[in-house]
Parts: sequence; C-alpha cells; structure tokens
Amino acid sequence: MFKVDDEIFQDLIDQSFDELKNQKKIDKVENLAIIYENFPSYEQRIDLKLKNNETLLGLYEGVPLPKRQGQVVLLPSKITIFKGPMELKANNLDDLKEMIKHTLWHELAHYYGLDHPSIYKLET
Repeated sequence: MFKVDDEIFQDLIDQSFDELKNQKKIDKVENLAIIYENFPSYEQRIDLKLKNNETLLGLYEGVPLPKRQGQVVLLPSKITIFKGPMELKANNLDDLKEMIKHTLWHELAHYYGLDHPSIYKLET
C-alpha cells in the first residue's frame, strides 16, 4: 500500500492526461470532467453490480462521442479515478502513476466509444 496526499494524486492525474495527449494516444477532448474520489459510491457499486470483493480503479459516465451524433450535450461526461483502490495496489509512486495513466487511458477509450473487447485488443 502506497499513500499520497490529494494534491499529489491530482498532479499525477494531470501529468498522465498531458502525457497521453503528447503521446497522441488521445485526441480532442471536450465536455468531459475528470475527477477523483476515494472509493466508488454505494450507488455506483449497485449500478455496476460489484461484489464485496470487487472494486473499480476508474469509471466513465456519460454519452460516448460516437453516440452524440453532433448533438450538444449540456452536462459533461465524467471520468472518476478512484484513489483508494489504487493506493491499496501500488507499491510506490511509479506504480501509482502508471496505474493512474493506464486507468485514465482506459476510461478515455470509453469516452471515444470503445467497448471492453476493443480496449483489451489495443492493450495487448
């Protein structure tokens, strides 16, 4: 388990987002909020049918770009990065940063409309 304060965690999210943009792994991102919470909420756990021994590292909530069909979406889509589960899995700062970057990329892939099988193909 490796813990960091909230400011460092937010900095790691910001750095990861910038790196993904610089590596051209993501393109134009609009109307998207990227936040973090300590753990998934009770409602999120129920909606996703998570068992007691399951958790999330990240979650995309919103309308993926391909399904917007040019419509203006008033509320932003949201990516939530979950700090607590990542701290439980990380051994050091490098582990934590890599986990954040990978999770952020995964959730951004959902923003672009990719499903899990497509994301897993890109990851291998």
